[in-house]
Amino acid sequence: MKTMQAMMLTGIRKMEMLEAPMPEIVDDKDVLVKMVAVGVCGSDVHYYQTGQIGSQVVEYPFTVGHEGSGIVEQIGSAVTNLKIGDRVAIEPAMPCRKCDQCLVGRPHTCRGLKFLGCPQQAAGCLSEYIVMPEASCFKMRDRMSFAQGAISEPLAIGVYAVRCSVPMPGKNVGILGSGPVGLCVLMAAMAQGVEKLYVTDKLDERLAVAKQAGATWCGNPDKIDVVSEISTREPLLLDVVFECCGEQDALFQAVDILKPGGKLMLIGIPPMLDNWQLPVDQMRHKEICVQNVRRQNGCVQATLDMLDDHAVNVDLMVTHNFDFTQTQKAFELVANYRDGVVKAMVNF
Repeated sequence: MKTMQAMMLTGIRKMEMLEAPMPEIVDDKDVLVKMVAVGVCGSDVHYYQTGQIGSQVVEYPFTVGHEGSGIVEQIGSAVTNLKIGDRVAIEPAMPCRKCDQCLVGRPHTCRGLKFLGCPQQAAGCLSEYIVMPEASCFKMRDRMSFAQGAISEPLAIGVYAVRCSVPMPGKNVGILGSGPVGLCVLMAAMAQGVEKLYVTDKLDERLAVAKQAGATWCGNPDKIDVVSEISTREPLLLDVVFECCGEQDALFQAVDILKPGGKLMLIGIPPMLDNWQLPVDQMRHKEICVQNVRRQNGCVQATLDMLDDHAVNVDLMVTHNFDFTQTQKAFELVANYRDGVVKAMVNF
């Protein structure tokens, strides 16, 4: 039996390079991908630190990772749009495409969804090879880097979140949390012609990246009253706020800075919270609309087109690079928010 190397979680804050069976093409529409780059996501780090996200609990050993790009090594007999040697960005979702959700255009909430690096669904892409459906692999142009291909995954979440909110031209927008997802929302909003962007984060290094990416104003809630500062600059308050950090305090701040009739977009994943607290009286009087954002929905190709057209610059997000053998160092860096890290990239 052929084997490969995979970086697996073996306990809380424990990772080991282990030998694993080489994945094989079973479905004739599948492709074998040799991994080249994998981005470390906050949700991966949740599994690393706590062994779970909500009801999704890791059974050790387990491989995480879902932001990836690579090279097609082998194709199934019914694959028509890809060939061996193609460079691909990976859409980590594998919907059934048959259930009621898939048939009404909601494959991201598929009843039988499998997602890379999600416990009880599918092993992640922090391994030398993975097998994916052809429909989950998107061709990259030669001038696009593998790191950009990997970042297309969180950027597609930003693109989807902006699509689900309000038309951006002329709008004043808040983004609470300028980690990778917050920055992806920022870039997607800018590409759609947003008027002003107000960004907060507790890490000044991330605010500096947000400013470089085009934010109108940035503030650290540990150092200033961000609600007062934004309200002073925008007396009529903001049209839409994207909560991208999964923090309860940010949720209260979001409601405070939204104008009547504004929209609150929930994207951040709380690390251990089962329930949000919402200021009902204020939300009722303002008639605030609340929408959750679940990953991305049909936005990968549009995202790759944005990258190819240089409509956004995601390169400034990649602050650290690690060899595959150094994956745990990458996770520790991100888990502890050290050295101004925004996006750590693992390279094979």
